[in-house]
Amino acid sequence: MREHRRYGWDDPAMVGSSEARAAWHHIAPIHDDELAEVKRDFFQLTALEPDALLRSALPGHLTASACLFDHDATHVLLLEHTKLKRWLQPGGHADGEANLARVALTEAWEETGIEGLEIVDPAIDLDIHNVAPAGSDPILHYDVRFLVFAPEGAQPNGNHESTDIRWVPFDALDRYDLDPGTHRMIATARALASELASL
Repeated sequence: MREHRRYGWDDPAMVGSSEARAAWHHIAPIHDDELAEVKRDFFQLTALEPDALLRSALPGHLTASACLFDHDATHVLLLEHTKLKRWLQPGGHADGEANLARVALTEAWEETGIEGLEIVDPAIDLDIHNVAPAGSDPILHYDVRFLVFAPEGAQPNGNHESTDIRWVPFDALDRYDLDPGTHRMIATARALASELASL
């Protein structure tokens, strides 16, 4: 299992690829019994669907998202998605980029306006969910999730993709009607953040 590594935007590890199989680099180190079946589905997608990085791939394609913690890992950032009308973490489509850590970091910056973010690779969580914005056909998002840290004192400034954005303390998460996968992601991220802080 590869050790988790924390790095910023300018790190050489951010060099990308357009090969769907290259995305497996971020997924393979995940060893979680609860995610074993989901991980097999991700393997099938990346091995058998050459266009898995493109949003045109149906019935599903790869996305990446950021479980974004504040500097002290006491709050997680949630945004109220404009189209989906739900509280979610920042994230989006790969659009041909196999370096899913780069995708997650880019989406986190674009959707929060926070500079100086640092991401931890490999990914911490996987989730396959059905996305059905109003007026659109349902699509499966194979979401690869990463822990991301904001610099001290960072204040988010959302864009058109959200109607609200805020730092949420962990003991207030139940107020946001999060799905089980989001709760699992945050719990995994908290455990890893604690582990990294002790190194």
